[in-house]
Amino acid sequence: MRIPAPCYQVLSLLTEVFPHLRPAERRGLALWVVGTILAGSACQTAVISALRPLGLGTETLRQRLREWTYAGEDRACPCGTRLEVERCFAPLLAWVMRLWRGETLPLAIDMTSLGQRWVVVAICVLYRGTAIPVAWQIRSGPGYGPWMPTICGLLRTLGPAVPASVRVLVLTDRGLWSAQLWSQMRALGWTPVMRIRPDATFAPLGQMRRPAKTLVPGPGHAWVGAGTAFKHAQVRRQGTLVVVWETGQAEPWLLLTDLEPDAIGLVWYGLRVWIEQGFRALKSAGWHWERIRRTDPERVARHWLVLAVVAVLTAAYGSRIEDADWAGIAPSHFTTPRPWPPERVTCRTVQLQTTGRHWLRWLLARGRWWTR
Repeated sequence: MRIPAPCYQVLSLLTEVFPHLRPAERRGLALWVVGTILAGSACQTAVISALRPLGLGTETLRQRLREWTYAGEDRACPCGTRLEVERCFAPLLAWVMRLWRGETLPLAIDMTSLGQRWVVVAICVLYRGTAIPVAWQIRSGPGYGPWMPTICGLLRTLGPAVPASVRVLVLTDRGLWSAQLWSQMRALGWTPVMRIRPDATFAPLGQMRRPAKTLVPGPGHAWVGAGTAFKHAQVRRQGTLVVVWETGQAEPWLLLTDLEPDAIGLVWYGLRVWIEQGFRALKSAGWHWERIRRTDPERVARHWLVLAVVAVLTAAYGSRIEDADWAGIAPSHFTTPRPWPPERVTCRTVQLQTTGRHWLRWLLARGRWWTR
């Protein structure tokens, strides 16, 4: 089946990013990506409606989009091929790294759910108030069971995509504390910044063990120091503890990392909340993933590949718009990244992904987009 002219621009990019995919898989992904951007939604019905004006029949589109998410044996003409989403994770992060400017890459690991239907564990790049998913696994139901082997496997998959010169910060919430996860991050040479339980104990160097939250007198204070966390030998860890008790909060944040005390920033962990904004951009505030009706975890995982590609594109375009505004240059003439931070920064009133989505939709509808 032929694809519309705007899809060829995206197809050229996908050929560069995912060279291991078969041509038919790249064409299907390009169709999904363009339809999602034009529709402002990743729902299949909305994508079909957005692509119809480009000269494609409704039933042909529906069959093509639906079968792209299927395994080969489930298609109308069964075959032995299937799109293995896990093989796309490292190329996806490598694509982000080619666009990245900076020596530190912040990642966050968290879970999001869709009622009682799906639970997704995702590793996301944190960027300008949002998050870009680069690895994930989907489970049906409430998601009970062991997650650490899955998360460690996702981290190992992403490892080769990050240059050795880039420092990687991996932020996790207290529900994901695990000695196994800590060891996996350090084996990759990445820096864990993991929130631990409020009842944890800590022994600062040369001092007695005590409840970690007693290291600060109360709200409005912070403490950073090296020592030994946890009491039991099986989980005991040497590292640096950061205790931050924000005014108005019921309890402090307890963060454990392997950085030296003078190398950790007190506010770094605040970046982790951006992953919540990233999940919102995939759901009600953006691509309406919560409206899908798929019932197979593998098909949902393939659908997330569409969302991830769209997230990278909209973040890149949104960045260009923001940087051009700060530099006082028309976005079409802004082709060279400027040093960060810019001299003139204004408060963001519209989410980065929203800005990128509107501009990208307009450019694709015109049949031309920025290649740099």
